Amino acid sequence: MPRPVKSRRICGMPEYCCFAPLEDCSETVVLTLDEYETVRLIDYTGQSQEQCAAQMEVARTTVTAIYDSARRKIADCIVNGKRLEIAGGNFRIAENAAAESIPKKGNNTMRIAVTYENGNIFQHFGRTEQFKLYDIENGTVKSSEVVGTNGAGHGALAGFLRAAGADMLICGGIGGGAQMAMQESGIALYAGNNGSADDAVNAYLAGTLAQNTESNCDHHGHEHGEGHACGEHGCGHH
Repeated sequence: MPRPVKSRRICGMPEYCCFAPLEDCSETVVLTLDEYETVRLIDYTGQSQEQCAAQMEVARTTVTAIYDSARRKIADCIVNGKRLEIAGGNFRIAENAAAESIPKKGNNTMRIAVTYENGNIFQHFGRTEQFKLYDIENGTVKSSEVVGTNGAGHGALAGFLRAAGADMLICGGIGGGAQMAMQESGIALYAGNNGSADDAVNAYLAGTLAQNTESNCDHHGHEHGEGHACGEHGCGHH
């Protein structure tokens, strides 16, 4: 019996998950999340294959094979004008050490997370430094607390929310990759909201908060520069 394939550890979901030429294209190439991660770590952050392998918790030979496959797919899209989609693969998102101190919720408790700043819903998910967590029991707020993300950003925030036990996210703008991360993590998404965080939660409990799963954030693209390494975004592995 063949040995099961070990899942590859990735820092988080990409902010952008689809690229296409201006001209119409009939073919799509799928770059898996673990392939994307090798390109991000090696070509974008400048890590060696040994460092990449350590961060993804797989053998260097595995990284070499994944990386070669990723480069061939990207070249195929560039040379032949194909659409590139980032999705799927054999991966697990790194959990966030900053969430370890957050108390566990009860068995009959729903936990709502809201991007938070000075009492209001922070508008740019990938840059949020705080969440306000609300524990809901029998349709009412039993407790709430504001927690820091300890530098987690972009796709790593999905791991933070999952580790914190969040069942639902209320936020303002959120990118496509983060939307996919919420779906992968089983976290219900209510995007495109603003104003008071408490009021938004109360609106949800009253059944008047509209569920919007697609509210694109246009303020994060220019902030992906220096320092977008897994460890620096707080996913617990330096």
